[in-house]
Amino acid sequence: MTDNNKIKDVGTDRNSRSAETRDSQTRRTPWKPPSMLDTPEAPNGYKFRWIREATRGQDDKSNMSKRIREGYEPVRAEDHPDFEAPTVDSGTNEGVIGVGGLILAKVPIETAKERNDYFQSQAKSAMDGVDHNYMRESDARMPIKDSDIQRTSKVAFGSKPTEEGN
Repeated sequence: MTDNNKIKDVGTDRNSRSAETRDSQTRRTPWKPPSMLDTPEAPNGYKFRWIREATRGQDDKSNMSKRIREGYEPVRAEDHPDFEAPTVDSGTNEGVIGVGGLILAKVPIETAKERNDYFQSQAKSAMDGVDHNYMRESDARMPIKDSDIQRTSKVAFGSKPTEEGN
């Protein structure tokens, strides 16, 4: 009869050993300074971005209006109950996740990509204009070639030793 009791006891406790030991063996993460601008996980198809709502305590309505026209939507804290974040206490953005004059906004990924492509083409157009203006100054006696234009720079710290040993 004691053998039957042992079998019943073994049969009722079916916890796996890996489940028992994993909780006690979680690795400690090294300390790092906390980020002031943490964000929750963005929903599928969206990207989060911090946008300026106020500067030095003054509302920046023109920036907010511009961002909303670009397709940004403020992210409300109630939409992310599992994420602990500071919120705006008063005003038109009350209840929106925000810190230090910035509020969290979401934008569709396609809109963000189109916006980035637009500004990259604007920058390329400006550089092409600068190159054209620069090449216009070329003289037959001292021509400027495309290979003469350098768009990279290097920064070095310290000093190189000279041939004299200085």
